Amino acid sequence: MSSFAIWRAPALSLLLFLLFVGVWHAATLPTVGQQTVDPEYAKLVGAAAATGQKTAFPAPADVAAKIWTHLEEPFYDRGPNDKGIGIQLAYSLARVLLGFLLAALAAIPIGFLIGMSPLVYRALDPFIQVLKPISPLAWMPLALFTLKDSGVSAVFVIFICSLWPMLVNTAFGVAAVRREWLNVAKTLEVGPFRKAFRVILPAAAPTIMTGMRISIGIAWLVIVAAEMLVGGTGIGYFVWNEWNNLSITNILTAILAIGLIGMALDQILARLTRLVTFPE
Repeated sequence: MSSFAIWRAPALSLLLFLLFVGVWHAATLPTVGQQTVDPEYAKLVGAAAATGQKTAFPAPADVAAKIWTHLEEPFYDRGPNDKGIGIQLAYSLARVLLGFLLAALAAIPIGFLIGMSPLVYRALDPFIQVLKPISPLAWMPLALFTLKDSGVSAVFVIFICSLWPMLVNTAFGVAAVRREWLNVAKTLEVGPFRKAFRVILPAAAPTIMTGMRISIGIAWLVIVAAEMLVGGTGIGYFVWNEWNNLSITNILTAILAIGLIGMALDQILARLTRLVTFPE
């Protein structure tokens, strides 16, 4: 593949980004022929309207300046409602990773059991079909009532939303293992634990990793909404708090950070999936 072909996609991405920023910048330019605005009116409608700006929406330069400010001091702590965006992201990541790991510890063994035993599958399938469609946030009031802690409740919600994709994908991957391999293991009188780890797990690993990748994406989506509900700390609470402060620039900065962290988590799981599927 030529170097030109390799750089075509990044170049197109950069072009689309510059086009987006250009349209955004044009939409926030001051209007032409603006007139003098009464100072009292300016206090009522805000600085953007007072300067004849088309919209109070911040310009790209404003967001870039705010991002730089956050990067200069991401971990400051000046009180309950004034923490750096780095601290807020760290709280959210900790909750997501803890809930995700707890879900993996529960979902993968149960998924193995369901995939290997048709009897267990038929017994548990009604419960899975009833519980799987329930929105994770619907569990939040019950979690707050029973656990009495907003942080633990958020972890529980992440556990719930991460559980089902891993459970279903693990069960599917295990059930889809080729019969010939299982028959060979049976002929060689391989024990159940050795068969699970030496035959079934390697064959089902790509499907299991796909379920984990889906789960981490859902978990990162849910944590923002959960933290908006429970408050205290986290990037979701940061977004809601900045909305209460009418700081659209900080909200846009947080949205960008959420997207970048989500992309990083997805790429890490995607890389692990490729290593399992096509070991180097």
